[in-house]
Amino acid sequence: MATGDIEKSISEQHELLVHKDVSATELTKAYIERIHSLEPDLQAYLTVLEDQALAQAAEVDRKIAQREALSPLEGIPMAMKDNMCTEGVRTSCGSKMLENFIPPYNATVTDRLRNAGTILLGKLNMDEFAMGSSTENSYFAKTRNPWDLEYVPGGSSGGAAVAVAADEA
Repeated sequence: MATGDIEKSISEQHELLVHKDVSATELTKAYIERIHSLEPDLQAYLTVLEDQALAQAAEVDRKIAQREALSPLEGIPMAMKDNMCTEGVRTSCGSKMLENFIPPYNATVTDRLRNAGTILLGKLNMDEFAMGSSTENSYFAKTRNPWDLEYVPGGSSGGAAVAVAADEA
């Protein structure tokens, strides 16, 4: 698989999956490799769910092998802002106060994305409790602009902005 596939649109990635030009596992691994290569500098992710994402990708690959119908989002890697509850996955809202909070339930948006078959790569950095405009106020790390590390991306969804701009999600 060419790493250029992570630069393609969702619909283009869906077509690659349906036509078996790339597997969901290959696509997910490409994103994970990208995340690992850039994250020490960018700090877009607070949590990377590598094992979970690869397990989800393997399930999509099984569906493809059995010629099951795929939803338009099935097998598409994505990430969520860290203020969306994800059952069993730390959800800190960028705050020290919640740094160890693991919700026992999913937010509605989380359920809908999972039911659509998306692959959750991880949780994205944000200003604490989404109360900021630069993503400099996260308890964990300041998110850096991928085009110039001396700048910040803005916020409070700076982690999401950086992940998309840097092809990490």
